[in-house]
Amino acid sequence: MTPTIRKGQAPGELERAEFHERFMQNYQDPAFQAEAESLRRIEIVAWEAYHEGRKAPVTRKAGPGYADPDYDLSVDWLDAKARIDAAQAAWGRPETRSRVLLVNGSPRNDGTCPGEMSKSWRLTELAREVLAADGIEADVLDLSLVTSEYGKQIHPCKSCVSTAMPLCHWPCSCYPNHSLRQTGDWMNDIYERWVAAHGVILITPTHWYQATSPLKLMIDRLVCADGGNPDPTSTHGKKADEAKALELDGDGWHFPKHLDGRVYGVLVHGDVAGIESLRRNLCDWLDWMGLVDAGVQARLDRYIGYYEPYATSHDALDKDTDVQEETRNVARAVARAVGELRAGRLSMPDRSLKRPRPK
Repeated sequence: MTPTIRKGQAPGELERAEFHERFMQNYQDPAFQAEAESLRRIEIVAWEAYHEGRKAPVTRKAGPGYADPDYDLSVDWLDAKARIDAAQAAWGRPETRSRVLLVNGSPRNDGTCPGEMSKSWRLTELAREVLAADGIEADVLDLSLVTSEYGKQIHPCKSCVSTAMPLCHWPCSCYPNHSLRQTGDWMNDIYERWVAAHGVILITPTHWYQATSPLKLMIDRLVCADGGNPDPTSTHGKKADEAKALELDGDGWHFPKHLDGRVYGVLVHGDVAGIESLRRNLCDWLDWMGLVDAGVQARLDRYIGYYEPYATSHDALDKDTDVQEETRNVARAVARAVGELRAGRLSMPDRSLKRPRPK
């Protein structure tokens, strides 16, 4: 059976006038008026790239080790893949210093319009201090940079996996898309940092019962770490028919887990509701990807200033020395689990069991 590829949802190409309006949105500052003619010439180049669909304008041959070594791969993707492979190799070497990725999930910092740091940042710093005291390298991934740093973006997942798992490449090949000005994507750096980590700690507030916007963007873009295809030439880029055939061929797709075996901790906080469901969702996600929790005290949800004013929430954290110590315990638990993992003593009783349904 050959699956049908369903079509008809995508809108048509923008008209030239509409493209002009959108192109100029980045240049509303009157200071750009002096360069109007230069912008006009640049716009022509951008229009041609859009009209011709030049997603990856700079490529080179994939070379040995790929299903089709003559296929032209994006240099952006090849560079990201090389850095991920190097990080994975270093991760497995005994002499590599233990490393924990600390993810601050709050989009707020004092460089954004709120003008004040987040409580998640303060808790992240408590965890970092514990890890540093244990001699562990703490890599702080502050997701608030997407709201405060020029050109720093995490583009949304396009759900390639829902067409066919082999269409979802590891690392993601959807971005950058130069023809649509979908550039500045942070995820290639983030992939490398996840791969390099022996442990991961997520520290995040709850926003409307859910993960924060930047945290959810990162989570969705990590779908390629769970079953993603490390060889885009096997689907010749984004050829849906080839990807479907590859998934259905023989015994089916084997869903490689590119981040399994790492340990994790999670700390979710809030002020009214939703912390337990978010903590459970995050832990379930990490379990699904093959990461191993560092124990009960490493999976934490707590209210800070329950039903108290937002304006005094930092003061509430100052007074809540218990949650501060519990945060340190999350870091301590992950640090110990990393040590056991690297010494080969971390118990993973189900690791050798074959999954009857690997999806």
